[in-house]
Amino acid sequence: MAARHEEIADELRGAIDREEYTVGSLLPTETELASRYGVSRGTVRQALAALTGEGLIGSRQGARRVVLASRRSQSFAELRSFAQWARAMGREATGRVVAQEYRPATREDAVRLHLREGRPVLHVLRVRGLDGEPVLLERTVYADWISPAVEAIEPECPSVTQRLFDDTGVVFAYGEHVIDAVAAGARDAELLGVRRTSPLLRVRRVTTTREGRPVEWSDDRYRSDAVSFSVHNSMGNNALARTTADQDRGAGRGPAAAAGPGEGQNG
Repeated sequence: MAARHEEIADELRGAIDREEYTVGSLLPTETELASRYGVSRGTVRQALAALTGEGLIGSRQGARRVVLASRRSQSFAELRSFAQWARAMGREATGRVVAQEYRPATREDAVRLHLREGRPVLHVLRVRGLDGEPVLLERTVYADWISPAVEAIEPECPSVTQRLFDDTGVVFAYGEHVIDAVAAGARDAELLGVRRTSPLLRVRRVTTTREGRPVEWSDDRYRSDAVSFSVHNSMGNNALARTTADQDRGAGRGPAAAAGPGEGQNG
């Protein structure tokens, strides 16, 4: 029989999955939860610690817990960060900054980030890995208002999303993604450990706060032999999901499968 804190954690997971608590919203206080479930605050803290460890919620000193993701958020519609996604699979996410510098915002930066052209914005090239194996290059441009907080993060931080929440309270709540395929150039090939011209899956994304304020835009390039994307369509859902090659092989798909809008309609 499951311990009481495990039962409470599971009920809260279900509520988050059902969007009773949406990304960016606050959970009830420890006192309110203890009263609701008829337990001590210590038992509630154990339940919340489990959800924090899974990357579903976050907490800051003296503040209520905020929802950062749901278990369904391997789907890009749920905006789970790379580190949260890796942790949900039992994998260790790694990160390493290769280059970081301020540049004047280009016209594209200004349009995507809703700021004035020429404003200094932070460009970061980061290699992300699963269990130490490089699988993703992130070329990210951060809006001027969040750039100083990003610049202060150590180069090997595994989760920038989590650190920004911890340091500033910013929650990445919405994203727009455009996906295509590109060939690896010399630098991409070297950083990802693949041959030049190898196919990479590119995701160009803009991420905003819950209020719609742009935080970053990024050109992300995944090794196609390590990560793929699939689309699951139904009447009420059209979710794009990120999976590993191991998961695809287990499901009977090829390692570089990337289903288009007309594919994978399992309902």
